[in-house]
Amino acid sequence: MGTDRYTPRSFDDLSPDKRPSFRQALIPVLGLVAFLGIGSAWLKLDPHIPLIWSIALVGLLGRFVWGYTWEDLYEGIERSLSMGLQALLILFTIYGVVSTWVAAGTIPTLMYYGLDLLSPQVFLPATAILVGITTFAIGSSWTAVGTLGVAFIGIGSGLGVPAPMTAGAILTGAYAGDKQSPLSDTTNLAAAVTNTDLYDHIHAMRTGTFVAFGLSIVGFVVLSLGISGTIPAGQIAEIQTALASTYNISLLAFLPLAVTFGLAAAGYPALTVLLAGAFAGAFTSILVQGASFVTAWQTFMSGTGPETGSELVNSLLASGGVSGSAWTIAIVVAALTLGGLLEQTGILAVLAHRLERGVRSTGSLVAATGISAILTNALTAQQYMSIVVPGMTLRNTYDEFGLDSSDLSQAIESAGTPTGALLPWHAGGAYMSGVLGVATFSYAPYYLFGYLSPLVLFAFILAGVGFAGNATKTSDPSVSPADD
Repeated sequence: MGTDRYTPRSFDDLSPDKRPSFRQALIPVLGLVAFLGIGSAWLKLDPHIPLIWSIALVGLLGRFVWGYTWEDLYEGIERSLSMGLQALLILFTIYGVVSTWVAAGTIPTLMYYGLDLLSPQVFLPATAILVGITTFAIGSSWTAVGTLGVAFIGIGSGLGVPAPMTAGAILTGAYAGDKQSPLSDTTNLAAAVTNTDLYDHIHAMRTGTFVAFGLSIVGFVVLSLGISGTIPAGQIAEIQTALASTYNISLLAFLPLAVTFGLAAAGYPALTVLLAGAFAGAFTSILVQGASFVTAWQTFMSGTGPETGSELVNSLLASGGVSGSAWTIAIVVAALTLGGLLEQTGILAVLAHRLERGVRSTGSLVAATGISAILTNALTAQQYMSIVVPGMTLRNTYDEFGLDSSDLSQAIESAGTPTGALLPWHAGGAYMSGVLGVATFSYAPYYLFGYLSPLVLFAFILAGVGFAGNATKTSDPSVSPADD
């Protein structure tokens, strides 16, 4: 099922006898927060467990309080999983791609030359800019992070840059470039669900994106001042020697990179591009590194465990292959299941309706849109829902205020798309953490664009910049207090 054909249930679509009140709708939200706090923060459980508790809570409420059948609930889960299927398939594939690129020498070669070209003083801002340009060109933040980003993690470690800082710079560039790329799936989706011309949508986001990205670069320059000159003596030479003694460091090793980015720039879908990258990686492993056909494809499935003589290099280049994606896939499936139940039982519709009732001016409408996108991200754990739900729910309200559809599209993408990577149970957060090998809460303080993108949106609202007038809305007498 394509995300552009998905229509979320509105408040009016819900049968009154099955529609949660606002207070009832808050129970699963507060339950999720409490379960994550108790389970993850206090008991140190994997986030899968609190998500399962939340699934059970919403399922029981839906069945025994609001009267939904088990079939109704399964239908919501099925719809959500179908909507997230592309993300799941990309997750499977990208873990295998990373392993084949390590075995092919692509990532080791990037690390080898990157250690010569970069220094601690410029590494963080340069990383954000290079990843941003790459993502803009190929239109996929996940592809850029899973390939180029992995190499930058290795380069940063060699330069003495903490991995969480490097991850923050990688994600900043990836999401900034993604928001401005006409090839990006989320950018196209935001335009589609709001009936906005794609390039009008990109133009509407441009100023806010550039301001947030520019401030992020300034932040990385400042952070770089604190890590200057921290490279241990001989570490770069040690890493390069370990790489050169284990892999054939050659420009031919860049073949998978050329194939992947070339196909992405030509407009091929992300999953097709990644599969081509996996085949190119396996072929290059055989051609350049001398691996056998069987070994090349076993690496795709089972990952890599290089023995280079350097523990640092071994740890940087160890990967789990497709088999190593199980932890991440499990959390994404659980999160999508929860999101499907929240949508099917009407909880998201009730919360969106409550937000809409509080809107009285242009500023409050755009702010409510941004908040709605962030909350939907947190509750459904997928960026597609954070775009589709507020985008389709609030379209008519934007018309009532005389706002352009591009005002809506930029609000949902500025707040929705970048913030998912800040949440460990979110599909984006789980993926980024897994592929970069850095915990979400570790890189979160340095993922500057994730905070600045919505903050710049809200600052523009307060300053009256970028949106139409200050129209106000009169109270709707048809709204009953009983909705509470």
